[in-house]
Amino acid sequence: MSDPLRRPLTDLALTAQALKNSGGAERYTRDVIAGLHRMGLRPTLFAREIDRALPEAEWIDAQPLNVSWAPRKLRNLAFDWRLKQRLKRHRPACVFSINHSTHADVALCGGTHPGSLEAAGRAPRRSDEWQIELERRVYRDARSIVAHSQLMSRELQRFYRVPAERIDVLYPPVDTARFRPLSDAARAEVRRQFDLPDDRVIFVFSSTSHERKGYPLLEAFFAQTSLPVCLVVVGRPVPKTSETIRYAGYSKEIEKLFGAADFTVVASAYEPFGLVGVESVMCGTPLVIADNVGSAETVTGAAKIEFSRHSPGSFERAVHAAVERAQSGHARIARPLDSLVYDPSVDAHVAALYRLFTR
Repeated sequence: MSDPLRRPLTDLALTAQALKNSGGAERYTRDVIAGLHRMGLRPTLFAREIDRALPEAEWIDAQPLNVSWAPRKLRNLAFDWRLKQRLKRHRPACVFSINHSTHADVALCGGTHPGSLEAAGRAPRRSDEWQIELERRVYRDARSIVAHSQLMSRELQRFYRVPAERIDVLYPPVDTARFRPLSDAARAEVRRQFDLPDDRVIFVFSSTSHERKGYPLLEAFFAQTSLPVCLVVVGRPVPKTSETIRYAGYSKEIEKLFGAADFTVVASAYEPFGLVGVESVMCGTPLVIADNVGSAETVTGAAKIEFSRHSPGSFERAVHAAVERAQSGHARIARPLDSLVYDPSVDAHVAALYRLFTR
């Protein structure tokens, strides 16, 4: 009998928190479904919530698993239990878990709970211990684990003792048609649209979770600096604005601000990857980025200025270097793909995933 994995894999399932128009894992779920669709594949999707108005909903066999009856901190465990019951009816040839599932053949690691607790300096509570035990079982039982960065690979090995040979690092994709450089005229127009000062170096900061994303560090510097700079915050409002700190609201066209800015700041206390780093580079805009951010390892050369959150004065020196580079006229990234260590397209990522599914 021939090996079924030698034939095209058509019986494929994904598990995810939700299929909806949102960021992070939801955007990744939509990208994976779209990539598989272009390959001629129609996966089954098990998820807590499925927005059937989205185009991706037409490209899947939707299997919603409602766990709203469970207490919030137990819903991950409830989802895993309901998935087990559903898989008794039919077990696909390969199950890829984007959320945490102990029934996965291939499991995604886009962050570890012990890593986030360590970065926050917080001791685990009972609910944290439940999540950590679920992660431990997921990474123990999957035959292969996809880590979204080398940083995540190291955390898997450190916290869960996962052997390196069971981990494949596949950096997450971005929408390369959406995130692309603007012309000089278009950049100037966006600056006028958002009323950004022409006589200051513009640093854009995108965040809906300011504490984790490192806003206190940025505020402490930009609120008191005498440098000709302006921090433009997109996403959640900030408590106070000034000549050097502007709030640009929540934007559904963040690519415009990435393209118009001189630099993008990525300063998270814990960031398993940080897709905004790659999105900014694809828009031709370099980074001031913390060295603990996963996406920093994918950006090369002059496309980034790194700093350490744990070294006094490091961030200040990075901003000074960025200002000098912008004022010299040599900050823009002429060929974004040359500044990345991987092909960030969705199709390249999904093709690599498919090779793992059929390995």
